[in-house]
Amino acid sequence: EVQLVESGGGLVHTGGSLRLSCAVSGIPSKFTFDDYAIGWFRQAPGTEREGVSFISTKWSETSYADSVKGRFLISANNAKKTVSLQINNLKPEDTAVYYCAAVFGPGVANLGADKMEYWGKGVLVTVST
Repeated sequence: EVQLVESGGGLVHTGGSLRLSCAVSGIPSKFTFDDYAIGWFRQAPGTEREGVSFISTKWSETSYADSVKGRFLISANNAKKTVSLQINNLKPEDTAVYYCAAVFGPGVANLGADKMEYWGKGVLVTVST
């Protein structure tokens, strides 16, 4: 089964940067890494899980939530089967558990938590004032 493992979370000051990474493994041999769309989500206490960025290398597509445009950058390394999320100019409201998730097949249009098939366990990002 496809497995995802996040890394790179931590405590940073407002205005700082972090780079989160998602390592994907367990892809069935008849498929390849770029058959999957990968997304980053976040969830702060008491809130719903929010999709922040998605990437499909097969379709050469990326997307971002309005709340993170211009500060977050998603990228993928097909050879290493990793997806990274560069987060710049961090704000206290970015504090959340960040999850990566994968779904087989689609581009990034209309992706949301309900469409994702595989999930990592998440990493905590805390932004201090």
